[in-house]
Amino acid sequence: MQNIISVANLSKVYASGFEALKDVTLEIRRGEIFALLGPNGAGKTTLISIICGLVNPSTGTVLADGHNVVTEYRAARSRIGLVPQELTTDAFETVWATVSFSRGLFGKPPNPALVEKILRELSLWDKKDSRLRTLSGGMKRRVMIAKALSHEPEILFLDEPTAGVDVELRRDMWEVVRQLRESGVTIILTTHYIEEAEEMADRIGVIHRGQIILVEEKAELMRKLGKKQLTLQLQEPLANVPGGLDAYGLALADGGNELVYSYDADAEQKGIADVLGALGRAGIHFKDLQTSQRSLEEIFVSLVSERS
Repeated sequence: MQNIISVANLSKVYASGFEALKDVTLEIRRGEIFALLGPNGAGKTTLISIICGLVNPSTGTVLADGHNVVTEYRAARSRIGLVPQELTTDAFETVWATVSFSRGLFGKPPNPALVEKILRELSLWDKKDSRLRTLSGGMKRRVMIAKALSHEPEILFLDEPTAGVDVELRRDMWEVVRQLRESGVTIILTTHYIEEAEEMADRIGVIHRGQIILVEEKAELMRKLGKKQLTLQLQEPLANVPGGLDAYGLALADGGNELVYSYDADAEQKGIADVLGALGRAGIHFKDLQTSQRSLEEIFVSLVSERS
């Protein structure tokens, strides 16, 4: 698949000496939803700001749809829409006026039909004549997305798009993001809500202390790192795991009333069959069982803690 953003050997050192990014190389594919995860201060916003032309890199290059974001700023920026974390809107403008004005900032001719289409898709049409100061926080965030889409960008950055938004509206926003991707827009999402990435992303990148420590297909990441567990509720409690079962790495839980077996998804069928067979031979019987898989949040926490 063709890359729409190419970041090569990117570093950023501020005047204070703080190194926000360290030799970052990253490719983002056209038409995908890419989630960038990382703790506070990891470098997410700095990376986005450089790609969007708001901050100059110290070293390295960034291409947006083939255009260098420094030497071909206007061409690169015209391809990009940005929805920042902070809601910065003119409180006394109407929704229609502020979205139309944003389009004009990029030198685009008026296009009322397009503005109407964007507002309808974002469930803002009935608010088109409302002043921004009268809108809820969630609606203001939708207006920010509408402004970012007004010049028909091919790339959309969403920096913490659902921060401070209630659960119902968050799910509405997820649906909007999916619709945008289906229309051909490439979406790069930074988020602290791990379930947001798990719900929507095609690929996931993890940044920590200014370095990209992992980029992986979401499904492959879950397969490789999302350990599964089989929990067996025993008919009789055990004081310890019999020595003959050491090879399976079983652990007791719930005061000896449960046995827990952790395994890789790839080894699922053979591993479980072997464990159950070994338990039967050892005379250990169970009355119920359940399986669970480590969530993306647990994977993220373990990845970051390993490098802390």
